[in-house]
Amino acid sequence: MRLMCVGDSMTIGGAGDFTWRYRLWHHLRRSGAEHTEFVGPRSVLHEGSQEYADPAFPAAARAHLAGWGEGWLHLSEVVGDAVREHRPDTLLISLGLIDLGFYTGAEQTAANARRFLDEARAARPEIRAVLLPVIPNVRADTDVLFAAECARFNGLLAELVAELTTERSPLVLTGRPAGYTLEHDTHDGTHPSESGEHRLAAAFADALHAAWSFGAPYAVPALPALAQPSARAA
Repeated sequence: MRLMCVGDSMTIGGAGDFTWRYRLWHHLRRSGAEHTEFVGPRSVLHEGSQEYADPAFPAAARAHLAGWGEGWLHLSEVVGDAVREHRPDTLLISLGLIDLGFYTGAEQTAANARRFLDEARAARPEIRAVLLPVIPNVRADTDVLFAAECARFNGLLAELVAELTTERSPLVLTGRPAGYTLEHDTHDGTHPSESGEHRLAAAFADALHAAWSFGAPYAVPALPALAQPSARAA
């Protein structure tokens, strides 16, 4: 399977992070899917850093289509070319929070998600996708209107996945990562901590296994809250 991880700052990560992409790659190797390829036009962390927490993370496995501050709005412009050039058969998508926080409301964000999927399918009609709903960040704890927009978009995303999925090009919507909390699974109320990286990876790994018997279910390790933000300190 050729996987392309698509996302915003939660996916690209910053200097000193492992990233959920790394956690997923490591899990798939352990579960017998070692021939999986991670593909995409980019490989760096935020601000062009290559300082992954594990320097042994292979260069080829670092490939992705993610960007700090980029959402459906931005990546719908480039996904077609990325799919044509790098030929993923499955997209792992975590997008929407940055759109809702800075650029577009729920309805327009859903329209941009539709455009993204249309562009990906135009480039590869049989492409599959696993989509993660928006995980509201710390802003939603105090901004009820923003929390409502996040919930509204997640409902629209579920409708979009149900409408657009086909036998040739199936779409899978995951649930919120099991056990995910902002207190334990982020280091700043938005970006994943070490435990958050594991939980995000688990959401995608479990969806891949449930939908296509690919890989294996993900066992999230028990990590102490006091270890946060361990990904940056590791």
